[in-house]
Order: sequence, then structure tokens, then C-alpha cells
Amino acid sequence: MTCADGVLAGYNDRMPRRSSKDPNLIAAGILKAVTEEAEAQPTKNPAAVALGRLGGLKGGKARADSLTAKKRSEIAKKAAAARWGKR
Repeated sequence: MTCADGVLAGYNDRMPRRSSKDPNLIAAGILKAVTEEAEAQPTKNPAAVALGRLGGLKGGKARADSLTAKKRSEIAKKAAAARWGKR
């Protein structure tokens, strides 16, 4: 069966849709994104940032100084096994 323009009648009824999303929901999301102002990012407390960086700078060295040579060796062996044992 053909329609007036030569296309099979009911052809589109049997074709699966490419997208399962509702076009109205997509349009609403785009409209919302375009019309809303950008949300303000919360500012960080400069004193807290400086304190956190200070602790981060000395943390690794302080931990290494507190470990014994044997414990450092065990940690290194475990890290090497985890890295190279994946093959």
C-alpha cells in the first residue's frame, strides 16, 4: 500500500524511535538553562585555604619521618605489587 506521495502507509508506525526522551522535556531544560543566571559559586575562606595548604605541604614529609625503614619498605612493596600486578 502506498500513500499519495509514494511512501508506504504505516511505515513510520513500525520504526523504533531513536530517542526515548520527551522533546518537551529537552526543550524545557534548554529554556531553563538559557534564561537562568549562572549560580554563584561559594567563596572559600582564605584563612582556611592557607591552613589546609600548610598542612598539606608538611604532611607527607612528616609521615615519612615518622615511619621506620621497614614500614616504608613494606608500603613501597605493596604499591609496586598493586601497580605492576595488574598485567
